[in-house]
Amino acid sequence: MITEVAAAAGAAPPADGVILPGLIDIHCHGGGGHSLCTEDPAEALAAAAHHAAAGTTGVVASLVTAAPADLLRQVRALAPLVAAGDLLGIHLEGPFLSPARRGAHAAALLRDPDPALAEDLLATAGGAIKIVTMAPERTGAPLVADKFRAAGVVVAFGHTDADYAGMAAALAAGTGSALVTHLGNAMPPLHHRAAGPVAAALVAAAADEASVELIADGAHVDAGFTRLVFASAAPGRVVLVTDAMAAAGMPDGSYVLGPLRVTVSGGVARLVTAGDPGPGPIAGGTSSLLRVVATASAAGVPLAGAVRAASEAPARVLGLAAARGAVAPGMAADLVVTDSGLRVRRVMRAGRWIR
Repeated sequence: MITEVAAAAGAAPPADGVILPGLIDIHCHGGGGHSLCTEDPAEALAAAAHHAAAGTTGVVASLVTAAPADLLRQVRALAPLVAAGDLLGIHLEGPFLSPARRGAHAAALLRDPDPALAEDLLATAGGAIKIVTMAPERTGAPLVADKFRAAGVVVAFGHTDADYAGMAAALAAGTGSALVTHLGNAMPPLHHRAAGPVAAALVAAAADEASVELIADGAHVDAGFTRLVFASAAPGRVVLVTDAMAAAGMPDGSYVLGPLRVTVSGGVARLVTAGDPGPGPIAGGTSSLLRVVATASAAGVPLAGAVRAASEAPARVLGLAAARGAVAPGMAADLVVTDSGLRVRRVMRAGRWIR
C-alpha cells in the first residue's frame, strides 16, 4: 500500500520519466501467446503476467462465447485466481449477443439471455464474475440483467443491433452502473437519422449515467472518434481497454480466439472467414494498455485524461476506486515508470518491482 506521496529526497528523478498508477484492463482475452479463455490456470497466469510486465497490473479475464459446459469449466478454473488476487475478475462477453453484430463470436453458440444459465454461472463463479456483456434487444435481457446486477455484477451492453431507444432504456436501468462494451465496435454506426446505440451511450456517458469502453488502439477506432468520446463523456466515464487476445505482444501469424481462427497482419487481428478471401472482421486487439494510452494521447486526449481512463475509471467500474487506480496514500502500491514516450521502464505490483 502507498503510505505517502512526496518529493524525492536527494537526487531528482529523471527529467524525462513519468510515474503512472498501475493500469487496469477490464476487457482482455489474453496476451504473450497465452489465452485467458482457458480451463488452464497456468495459461491464464502467463497471460496476466505478460500484461503486468507491460504496465497493466490488474486484468479482468474476458471469456468469449462458448458452449455452456465450456464456459462453466472456464469459470470454475479461473475463479480461484480471482480469489487469490491474480485476476481482478471474470468478464463474460457472450453468449447473450446479437448474431447481426457478433464480431469474432461463434454464431451457432449465441443464445438469448437464459436465467438458468446465469444462475449456474454465478453459482460456479462464487463472486468471481464482475462483468457480463449482453445485447439489450435479445429476449429475456432485462430479466437476466437484473439477476446479474442483484449478484453484484456490472451489466455491459454491446455486440448489439439495438436502436437508440432500446439502448437508452437498457442503460437507464443500470442506474449509473451500466457499461458499454467497446463503444463503436460491434454495433450500428452513428448516423444522423438513426442515432443508434452509439448516440445513446454518449448521451448517458455525458450525463454521468454510464461508462463506455474504448479500444483506442488506432485500429478499432480512429483518432477523431477517440476525441469525440472523450469530449462527450463526463470525467471518468471513458474506460480504455485493449480487447487483447493471445497475439498481443506477439509476431504476425495465425492464432485462435475461443473456437475461432484469427490471422494477425500488420498488428491487426482479423477473423478467418471460410470461403471469403477478403479481410474478416477485427478479432480482438494486439496492443498493451499502455500503448492504448499513448495512442489516445497522440490522438489529442490530454495525457492525464488518458491515464485516468486506464486506471481510476476501470477501478470505478469494478468498485475498487478506493483502493486502486491512483498514486495516493491508501492505494495499492501498483506503479508504472515510463520514459517520455510512454514506453515502460519499470513496473511495481503490490509493492514489488516485477520489471
